Amino acid sequence: MHILRIDSSAREADSTSRQLGDTLINRLQATHAADVTVLNTNDAVPHVTANWINANFTPADDRSDAQRATLAYSDQRVAELQAADLVVITVPMYNFGVPASLKAWIDMVARAGLTFRYTENGPVGLLENKAAIILTTTGGVPVDSPVDFATPYLKHVLGFIGIHDVSVVSATGLAGSNDPAALITEAHTTAKALADAI
Repeated sequence: MHILRIDSSAREADSTSRQLGDTLINRLQATHAADVTVLNTNDAVPHVTANWINANFTPADDRSDAQRATLAYSDQRVAELQAADLVVITVPMYNFGVPASLKAWIDMVARAGLTFRYTENGPVGLLENKAAIILTTTGGVPVDSPVDFATPYLKHVLGFIGIHDVSVVSATGLAGSNDPAALITEAHTTAKALADAI
């Protein structure tokens, strides 16, 4: 099993979502022959620019060296997705949505002709036979509530590129809870059980 892990919390050592990711990955590595590629989106994921758009929509055989260089980071991130059997995304909710750095990564990997294609019946995802697990934390917003614009968005984007087998583990409402430690413990237990079921 090859796992692609995407960490997006601005926090490093004290991130609850990253700790949930550790629990899941450690459990998977204990029970499977799994190798892991890790991407920390804090590490300067580039944003889409006019030059990037022009390079992306230039046919591959017609791209200049400068255009290939512009797309090199995106090409690498797409290759990581294509090679993965399981995608693990650790994500806190920031202001009802995903961190900007995670959105930037999504913009780098949602590419027509590589991870999806257009057809007469609409777009079709090209990343088949893969699964994803989202490990999310929130301060106050319940997951799947009307103001959760993070979890449904990630599910939609993953489905758009062909990954429809998506599970969610959440520690929700940590800031407003009388016992956030219990919520976190429950999420770790859920993550372990999910890993055991794979």
